[in-house]
Amino acid sequence: MDDARPLISLDNALATVSTTRADGSIQTTVVHAGVVAHPVQGAEVAAFVARGGTYKIVHLRERPAATVLWRAGWAWVAVEGTAELCGPDDPLAGVDAEGARRLLREVSQAASVEHEDWDEFDRLAAAERRTVVLVTPRRLYRNP
Repeated sequence: MDDARPLISLDNALATVSTTRADGSIQTTVVHAGVVAHPVQGAEVAAFVARGGTYKIVHLRERPAATVLWRAGWAWVAVEGTAELCGPDDPLAGVDAEGARRLLREVSQAASVEHEDWDEFDRLAAAERRTVVLVTPRRLYRNP
């Protein structure tokens, strides 16, 4: 994951995330993503926050594989791996409600998302049923 860190800050932590639809085709979207320690295992993972009910969350519930790709110019790093969800509709074993709230903040900060009012952030996260997506790397590749 060390290869990803320099790129994260170069383009506002913007990354593409690819998931697999039921028909096997790929769905890709843009998110703010960062690197954090897994809240249970402790190993570094790619992470981002998604609103509840989005297609990427639906896809990941059914097929928990994802690719996260950060880029800046021609330099890029891709992380392929297994996705875990942690949110109000997707509890993660070993993470209680307070831990999930803190994880939302941690992932947002790792993805260069700052808020002036973290209490308001918590309120909006709850209202939007925001979910943290943790992608444990199985394969990492990059250019250059």
